[in-house]
Amino acid sequence: MNDWRNIDDLIHGTAVQKEVYNLLLELDIMNLLKDYNPLLVGTIPLGIQVEGSDLDIICEVYDPMKFKALVVRYFGAMEGFVSESRVVQGIPRTKINFMVKGWPIELFGQPRRTELQNGYLHMIVEAEILAQMDDDFRERIILLKSSGWKTEPAFAKAMGLEGDPYEALLELEKLPRSALHALCHSVQAREQV
Repeated sequence: MNDWRNIDDLIHGTAVQKEVYNLLLELDIMNLLKDYNPLLVGTIPLGIQVEGSDLDIICEVYDPMKFKALVVRYFGAMEGFVSESRVVQGIPRTKINFMVKGWPIELFGQPRRTELQNGYLHMIVEAEILAQMDDDFRERIILLKSSGWKTEPAFAKAMGLEGDPYEALLELEKLPRSALHALCHSVQAREQV
C-alpha cells in the first residue's frame, strides 16, 4: 500500500518516477512548501503519465498572498512562471505553473486539507481501480491520455461512467471498497466478452 503523503515511494518506482523524485529533492520543493502540507498527486504517482504530463502538487492554502510570495521567492524566475488566483464555487483557489528541466509543474492551493481535496481523492480512487484491473486497462488509460484525454475523463470512459467524470470519480471514492471492487470486476468481465 502506497503512502501517497510521502514522495519517498517514488524512488522504488519506474524510471520516470525516480527522475521526478530526484527533481523534487533537488528543488527541495516539498520541504519549502511543508507549511502547506503539499502532496504530489495525479499521473506521476500512479505511473500513467504521458508526454507533457505535469507534476501536480496540491497545497493547503489559507493565505493566497503569503503562499504566492513564498513560491515567487523560490521559483518565480523559473521558465513560464504564471500565477492565477480566483474563486470557484465560493472557494478561493491559487494555481501556479512553471517549468523545470522540461517538467511542467503545477502548484494548486485551496483552504482545505490536502487529503480532502479533489485531486487527492481522484488519485486514491484511480489507484484502487488500477489495482483491481489488468494491464490492458492501464494501457487503455494511457492510450486515452496520449490521445488528449484528461485523466478523470479517461477513467470515466474506460469504466463506462455517465455524467461529469470528475464528480463520478468522487462518487466512486465514497463507495465501500467491496462495492468498488465489484464494479471493477464487472467492468473487467464486460471487457473480456
